[in-house]
Amino acid sequence: MNISSASNRATLALTLLVLLSGCGSIMDGDKVNYKTEGGTKVVPLDIPPDLTQLTRDTRYAVPGGAVTASSMGIRPVAPIAATAAKQVNDVRIERDGKQRWLVVNRSADSVWPIVQGFWKENGFEYVIEQQQLGLLETEWAENRAKIPQDFIRRNLGKVLDGLYSSGERDKFRTRIERNNTGGVDIFVTHRGMSEEYKDQTKSGTIWVPRASDSELEAEFLSRLMVKLGVSAEQAKATAAAPEAPVNKTSLITKGDATLLNIPDSFDVAWRRVGLALDRTGFTVEDRDRAQGVYFVRYVDTATKEDKGFFSSMFSSKKDVGPVKYRVAVLKTATATEVTVQDAAGKTENTAVAQRILKLLADDLR
Repeated sequence: MNISSASNRATLALTLLVLLSGCGSIMDGDKVNYKTEGGTKVVPLDIPPDLTQLTRDTRYAVPGGAVTASSMGIRPVAPIAATAAKQVNDVRIERDGKQRWLVVNRSADSVWPIVQGFWKENGFEYVIEQQQLGLLETEWAENRAKIPQDFIRRNLGKVLDGLYSSGERDKFRTRIERNNTGGVDIFVTHRGMSEEYKDQTKSGTIWVPRASDSELEAEFLSRLMVKLGVSAEQAKATAAAPEAPVNKTSLITKGDATLLNIPDSFDVAWRRVGLALDRTGFTVEDRDRAQGVYFVRYVDTATKEDKGFFSSMFSSKKDVGPVKYRVAVLKTATATEVTVQDAAGKTENTAVAQRILKLLADDLR
């Protein structure tokens, strides 16, 4: 009897040991972990109010032209293997205030497949993947590294993984632009959502936008540097450089029009506006740097009832589609001014135009 009981206890202990060892946590103790078990695709969130997103096809790409992003964009090439840089110095990080971006002294054709594979390796799927425009945007995904690691979670993470949620979702947009030295500039911007209670009764939840996380942007830029061949130590050191002061922007009135005043050179202002458009979720269909124009689409929902992000899936009411605008960046004698124009290039001073400028101003401050 004693021998049998001891044998049963040993068998039970062995079974638990095997179970726990086979069901270890999916967490890797890192800052970010967007990889889902079994490659499960993340359920997409609806787009936030005031914003719209580009479709998967390329019907909005503007063909031809000597100065447009479409014509200067990245030409399709056969995928190539991601290889380390021959020289570490061909990749560096630049910083302007909270904004960071990579400068890579390689052709856009060679950089594209490396960046494209980078996000997939980090557990993301794409909703926008347009090589012609040098644009990648991920699906909404959850950073599992934010989930607390209690005893049960550590040991039964894979078995009970579906019961845990951080209540946050993230997506990232990567823009690759050719620069005047023959290389490319790579910009990564973050957008976040959080799950909040609808009201004080806590009877239901909705997804609402949360502030962009500059530290997440810096983390992925650092990882991308490593993917491009920079050592992990050097990438970490350069990404941790102290924040530089940045000139403040302001909304001003000139004549009958409202505009955004940026006390920077055109090159700096152009970059800052592009990052603000990406970070606030505008759809940039094309850009013409020579003329200083971003071609965007915008859905104005300021007068609509605030609804949950999945509610539109069950609504029979048709919403007004996105409207095309031009965000013009113009150099003046002392600063750079940003205005909103209609599709024909006429300056607008409507309530919608003023809301667009305020969105940009809020991000640039």
